[in-house]
Amino acid sequence: MASYSVCICFKRKFRLAEPEPPADVKEAFMRYTAGGTHMTAEQLLGFLAEDQNEGGATISDAKRILEMVLNRRHHVTKFARTTLTLDDFHHFLFSTDLNSPIGSQVHQDMRAPLSHYFIYTGHNSYLTGNQLNSNSSDVPIIQALKRGVRVVELDLWPGSTKDSVHVLHGRTLTTPVELIKCLKSIKEHAFSASPYPVILTLEDHLTPDLQAKAAQMISQTFGDMLFYPKSESLPEFPSPEELKYRIIISTKPPKEYLESKSSNNSRKEKDSDEDISTRVPSYLTVDRESNDKSDSGRSEGSSETNESNDECGRPLEAPAYKHLIGIHAGKPRGGLKASLRVEVNKVRRLSLNEQAFGKAIASHGTDVIRFTQKNLLRVYPKATRFNSSNYKPLIGWLHGAQLLAFNMQGHGRALWLMHGMFRANGGCGYVKKPDFLLNVSPHNQVFDPKAKLPVKKTLKVRVYMGDGWHSDFKKTHFDLYSPPDFYTRVGIAGAAADKTMKETKKKQNKWTPVWNEEFTFPLRVPEMALLRIEVYEYNMPEKDVFAGQTCFPVSELRQGIRAVPLFNRKGDMYASVKLLMRFHFV
Repeated sequence: MASYSVCICFKRKFRLAEPEPPADVKEAFMRYTAGGTHMTAEQLLGFLAEDQNEGGATISDAKRILEMVLNRRHHVTKFARTTLTLDDFHHFLFSTDLNSPIGSQVHQDMRAPLSHYFIYTGHNSYLTGNQLNSNSSDVPIIQALKRGVRVVELDLWPGSTKDSVHVLHGRTLTTPVELIKCLKSIKEHAFSASPYPVILTLEDHLTPDLQAKAAQMISQTFGDMLFYPKSESLPEFPSPEELKYRIIISTKPPKEYLESKSSNNSRKEKDSDEDISTRVPSYLTVDRESNDKSDSGRSEGSSETNESNDECGRPLEAPAYKHLIGIHAGKPRGGLKASLRVEVNKVRRLSLNEQAFGKAIASHGTDVIRFTQKNLLRVYPKATRFNSSNYKPLIGWLHGAQLLAFNMQGHGRALWLMHGMFRANGGCGYVKKPDFLLNVSPHNQVFDPKAKLPVKKTLKVRVYMGDGWHSDFKKTHFDLYSPPDFYTRVGIAGAAADKTMKETKKKQNKWTPVWNEEFTFPLRVPEMALLRIEVYEYNMPEKDVFAGQTCFPVSELRQGIRAVPLFNRKGDMYASVKLLMRFHFV
């Protein structure tokens, strides 16, 4: 019983009801127990195999579930019980750890080249907050790696004494952090969430002697973990499987940096990340990666042999920095079309800000897809996102862009979609592109995201009920005078023709709302569709109150009745808040 004060002397009382199993749960229990009151492990296995579409489930799996449920609900009498009641069965279905909506194991082929995967990518990974005056720290790097992020970005600048290397967002008020501290934290946490390679992208603003010092710190810190390519020009990227537990350095060769610095000294801009300064914003030009944030590469015709001490003005140790580079960043001269040219015996990484990328797909959409079939394309936020917000990622993925650099310390729906995409494939940080983004037809045609396509698959989603808010929130968090009025929004993010959002009715004064509503989503590109789920508390006439969200790749959904955990705005999972839902493909 919960009491809410109205005025001074009047109180309203509301009973907190225990959630009752939905009709579909009762029907399934009765069907598999033949109308009985208890479910055996064998009967539970039948339910898993048929209703839940878990054909690989074994009797051992069913017994393990049964034992865990009994241990949680009847720990005193568990040794005298070997069957589940209806309430036990409902408890199992509503347990996010026992009955999750997606799998937790890596299941995709990890032996293809890196360019065949979408890769979980961070932007300015060291920043704790906004792009202008927040602190630089190794803490957000650690948090990103623990979440499964596989691409970490560091901006390297000389320290105040000019003899040390700092990491910070240049020409802003962000505070620095020492490079060595970031490197040690990366080494310690790189593979805490995934065994697959971590790519370290460097924006180099260092003098030659500090480049040598940085190279020494990198090589000594990572040692045998570092990936050294067999040749300077790779005809194809290695696979994630080949690169397990390896650290890969990606930047432009130092000679190019020095040349670009002298030729573009007046611009004072970061490579790919719009330097936030009073200069011309980086997003106003596409062809300006020469002094970019590790993304401008060697110009065509530049010579690799012209690297002596006298000619380059760098100490003998400087070439060691260049030899650390496992993925070369660069683009040829000649504008956007030339930047997207696919070279026969050489792969590289290209960076475009979100606005330049928008122009690229508008005028050269199929060229972008061809480029990303072999090379890596990185897209980063525009310069004006001072608050560390993010752009919409789906258009990038639909054009094959692998490295969509996001402010992981940011906020908003775009980041929720990013989190959702990389819950796929066991959360390992690498998601295999669908075949249609990698294939070329006999007529030399590639996928066209703008083409009108027929419905390929239909997803039916039923929202049964929700629970857990009374455990994770104060009773007055949503409403001062009564229990909350929750409703759920369910929709699809993906190809333009698939995008939609629907919502349930509002359930008044219910901490455990029961909706039991079904929605149908016809999908034209199901391989790229993300299921969006958001819960709000209706708060007329003011803005509705956020109550949880989650997002999953449709291709990863496990059919049947599932317990769906909800997350807060930052993407951290609530302890108790969850939905009971059903997913079915037709």
